[in-house]
Amino acid sequence: MGELTQQVAHFARALVVREASEQGGVISGDSPVHYLPSDPFRLWVIQLVIIIAMTQFLSFFFSRMRQPRVIAEVIGGIFLGPTVMGRIPGFQEAIFPDVSLPGLNLTSTIGLILFLFLVGLEIDTKVIKKNVLSATSISIVGLVFPLGLGAALGIGLYKEFINPDVNFGYFLLFTAVAIGITAFPVLCRILTELKLLDTTVGVVTLAAGVGNDVVGWILLALTVALVNASTGLTALYVLLACVGFIIVLLYPGKWGYVWLAKWTGSLEQGAPTATMMTLTLLIVFASAFFTDIIGVHAIFGGFLAGLIIPHENGYAISLVEKLEDLVSIIFLPIYFTLSGLRTNLGLMNDGVTWGYTFVTCLVSFFSKFGACYIAANQTGFNWRESGAIGALMSCKGLVELIVLNIGLQANILDTRTFSMFVVHAIILTFITTPLTLFFYPPKFRIREGADNEHHMAEGGTGPRPASDDEIKTRFALVLDKVEQLPAAMTISQLLQTNKGFNFTTSLTVTDEKSEKSIEKDMPVAVSGSSRIAINALRLMELTSRTSAVLKSKAAESLIYNDPVVSVFRTFGYLNHILVSAALSVVNSDEFTTAITKHIIESESQMVILPWSRGTTVVDDDAGNIGALNPFDGVFHKTTTYDQTSSVVYSEFIRNVFSTSPSHVALFVDRGLSAPYTGVANQHLFMPFFGGPDDRLALMFLVQLCRNSSVQATVVRIQKVDDLSRTSTNVNEKVAAQMSPVLLHQTIAAADTVYAQDTTQTRLLSNTADNLTWDRYSSASITRDAETASAVSRISFSCVSSAKPLHTIVEMVANEASQSTPPKNIIVVTGRSRRMAVESHKVELQQVITEAGASIGSSVSKTVGDVGAALVASNATASLLILQAATSA
Repeated sequence: MGELTQQVAHFARALVVREASEQGGVISGDSPVHYLPSDPFRLWVIQLVIIIAMTQFLSFFFSRMRQPRVIAEVIGGIFLGPTVMGRIPGFQEAIFPDVSLPGLNLTSTIGLILFLFLVGLEIDTKVIKKNVLSATSISIVGLVFPLGLGAALGIGLYKEFINPDVNFGYFLLFTAVAIGITAFPVLCRILTELKLLDTTVGVVTLAAGVGNDVVGWILLALTVALVNASTGLTALYVLLACVGFIIVLLYPGKWGYVWLAKWTGSLEQGAPTATMMTLTLLIVFASAFFTDIIGVHAIFGGFLAGLIIPHENGYAISLVEKLEDLVSIIFLPIYFTLSGLRTNLGLMNDGVTWGYTFVTCLVSFFSKFGACYIAANQTGFNWRESGAIGALMSCKGLVELIVLNIGLQANILDTRTFSMFVVHAIILTFITTPLTLFFYPPKFRIREGADNEHHMAEGGTGPRPASDDEIKTRFALVLDKVEQLPAAMTISQLLQTNKGFNFTTSLTVTDEKSEKSIEKDMPVAVSGSSRIAINALRLMELTSRTSAVLKSKAAESLIYNDPVVSVFRTFGYLNHILVSAALSVVNSDEFTTAITKHIIESESQMVILPWSRGTTVVDDDAGNIGALNPFDGVFHKTTTYDQTSSVVYSEFIRNVFSTSPSHVALFVDRGLSAPYTGVANQHLFMPFFGGPDDRLALMFLVQLCRNSSVQATVVRIQKVDDLSRTSTNVNEKVAAQMSPVLLHQTIAAADTVYAQDTTQTRLLSNTADNLTWDRYSSASITRDAETASAVSRISFSCVSSAKPLHTIVEMVANEASQSTPPKNIIVVTGRSRRMAVESHKVELQQVITEAGASIGSSVSKTVGDVGAALVASNATASLLILQAATSA
């Protein structure tokens, strides 16, 4: 009888013993921790809460050390077991009594079957084909040598610790598998977290891990079959039945499944229907049931079922997303807690035991590391790359613990040797990440398929220096959410001029992970000698979920199926914009690093951050059109708007401002404030104070006005003293009144205020301001035809004001209301968080008070004082905030 079948039978027998409980429950004095076979749910929930709480608590700390989650799960189980908390009198008898373990065992086995199904889903044989020679060599050598040395180690362990009743050959085979196997699921996560999947080392290691994992599972199935069989002939029948089942499942079974997926439309949609999801789960458990009843462990059947799932069109990713949270949050911690309950480090109480544990770690690590290092080095890798491959292939983790539990259940291991192997698995898993970073730090990495393109291959370390060129032609545009598409489309459309089009230019779509390009014939706008190119970066968050790992591995194909990229690419095609796309799956706190890398590789002159939140809202009574402000989440009084996302996203934007090596443009899109009338009516408004950010904003505004459908108003504002009252007293009074209004205090990043400028830098900046202003506003300047046409659509004026922010708010309101038809207003302004000509802090607080807005401090820190004043006054205008690169 198989292990799963035995657990079900044991659990069923436990339920036969009925024990009536008090109808009043705890109200009648019933203890919730008292185990009742007729009602095991209460204690199961208590066990589950304790297990998850312990796992999450430890995971918080270990994740800061860049350790995989399995470390926290296993150590949490050890803490809850007899090693630590089991020593508390009455704890184990109350929380984890022996009579409750059958139900916990059954739950964990079901979860483990589903988990191994997900592991099977992660295996993609196409990876092996990309680097077949290196991967095959590393996989074979990295399995044969550890198997041999593991068997040799087993001789000493058997003589010292194992009962002679245990079959010597079975024990040697089991020890060899335990030493030789690589934890493929943990390996995938480490490669993803260290951003190695786009490197040659990562691809080869992944391919070698696939082969190693499959062979390891076959050997494990062989071991279990031999242990469960009564005679050698029975074992042969078991193996033949298993081989036959594999053939049936992987060929006609897979063909039938793929046909049904196509027939139901699931494969085309990239997501399983309810029918296909039901069929999939039935196949998983039916496969597990069959391998269990023939004498091979049930989890092997779950693993095999994962191999038949197609990966095309993101189907496998969608299927994983429907299962992974339940498996990883609920079931897996239960399984590893049971491993911890079986682990008793108190039995490792002498020097011989710890000595053998240390030897086991050495043999397991160096047999794997040395063999893979030599194989990698002989196939062309340098010593750093070979060391990283060896360190990664020596990883243990989840699969190792599954193997150990099978050995314990089959009575091949006793509690002491089981504990020794668990300690060895924890140590080897723990050292994998730091060793990999030691051998292969980011500065030495080479991307798969890359030929060191661009100037970086020639010794460059960054993008081309930012300049004050009048026309910017290379833009990096960040797309991390579908909600950003309207803003991205609006700003991209404004970049286009109305010149002739060249329909023979090709579109190059580049995948950041594979560095492969596909040329497609696309119409491209050509303005004189300048051609606008937008390099869109699609950001996806890398989490601990299996689906995130699959997305990272499938980035090469996902970039062509991702709806956000597809929509923006189609928009570019229809509007004759040259678009290239890259996709990056990274941790959310590494988004800014990914953006910086993208700017460098695409040599972009400016990075554009689109930000649009909410949809257009129509007032039926007044007929006015308005839209939610992206900053409503920071200060707007509403119970239905997401008040967290705006704050978090503003911190992300500020990090980009702080780290970007190029110019930055933040486009805060509030939607279309005026109805469509059949003609373009886009209007730009810019207040010019001076400083590098305002100079960049003015030059960029002129570039946008090359589009004949765009007009602009530029006002140079000179702040004058207000002589009607004593400014010092007023300033102090307002500051005292406003201090409690700044509700949101940033925690993610410091304010982006740069070093104070000197008198010399101030004079230089003032001179540059005057030159830039005269360059466009003076009628006597000679300009090229396109610039002259753009300037002709711009109205220049100068205004002096004691309250410049109030003046700007009024002028924007007048621009929007005093035209027929109404205009769509975009306010273009410099962020001016460095070398600001004037401080507007006190007046900004006045604007906030008058508007009655509970605006957070992050708003001005993100968009500057001018932008914050417009946000606080709820001006019906979008914002285009620019910051010049520090090199400018």
